[in-house]
Amino acid sequence: MSEVQEREVVIIGGGAAGLTAAMYAVRYGLNSVLLTEGAPGGQTATAATIENYPGFPDGVSGAELMARLTQQAENTGVEMESVRANAMERDGERWQLLTDGPSYSAAAVILCVGASPRRLKVPGEEELFGHGVSYCATCDGFFYRDRTIAIVGGGNTAIEEALYLADIAEKVYVIHRRDELRADAVLAQRVEDTDNLEVIWDSVVTQVNGDDLIESVTLHNQKTGEDSTLKLEGLFVSIGFEPNTEFVADLLELEDGFIVTDQRMATSQPGIFAAGDVRVTPLRQITTAVGDGAIAADSAHKYVSERR
Repeated sequence: MSEVQEREVVIIGGGAAGLTAAMYAVRYGLNSVLLTEGAPGGQTATAATIENYPGFPDGVSGAELMARLTQQAENTGVEMESVRANAMERDGERWQLLTDGPSYSAAAVILCVGASPRRLKVPGEEELFGHGVSYCATCDGFFYRDRTIAIVGGGNTAIEEALYLADIAEKVYVIHRRDELRADAVLAQRVEDTDNLEVIWDSVVTQVNGDDLIESVTLHNQKTGEDSTLKLEGLFVSIGFEPNTEFVADLLELEDGFIVTDQRMATSQPGIFAAGDVRVTPLRQITTAVGDGAIAADSAHKYVSERR
């Protein structure tokens, strides 16, 4: 059994919130470590273009923004470990954290574990994942040049990805369950102005069809009750995210799976803070994640300082 590593603060998650919290922790002089499953970056790293992050008037790719943030964290002196957090438990005044690598003991923990793409949960989706079904347009869009594809969703992310895919594919369908998009008006207008984009309204995917590769999807129109088949060569799903809170589900107060916090990012357990997309919040943006991370680190610093 590996020796338990002692830290004042452990930050879990390498996205915008986690990297920001880790940088602030270092600047506060806290003995801290950032645990990230795989390379840092989180969901932000998969965004094709980010136009609403301050300081980039011409926009910036998610990969570039997170590469800059990661480099800044490294320059600040953030210690990073690539491990998966599996469980946490209280041990007196400290928290014991089990990972697939070392174990950690910390006075405070900051959870910045984000959320994963929500699945359609329909027949054929799981079987054809990686064979025509994708959850990341910027990761896999390149493979669908001059092909007919569809994206499911109607929010900002879905429409941004649809516009990105329209520059690559011959034809892009947007499958939306309502009769109007939830995306910002400026994005909705771009859809209308893009010749090879077509919205299929009031419809949901009920099945993904194909053997080794996707061939079509079965659609159900929620207003007419009619079913139809749409032939395509790729399906991108962009219907939101589910929080990565499985390992703390029995530990913290949750709301629809998201962690409940106060304005100081404190959770229902002493010494545990949460920041970014994983917490209950009215807005999930990179800007809010960065702000959450800074506040969480400040709160953790105050918590640790009072117990030194």
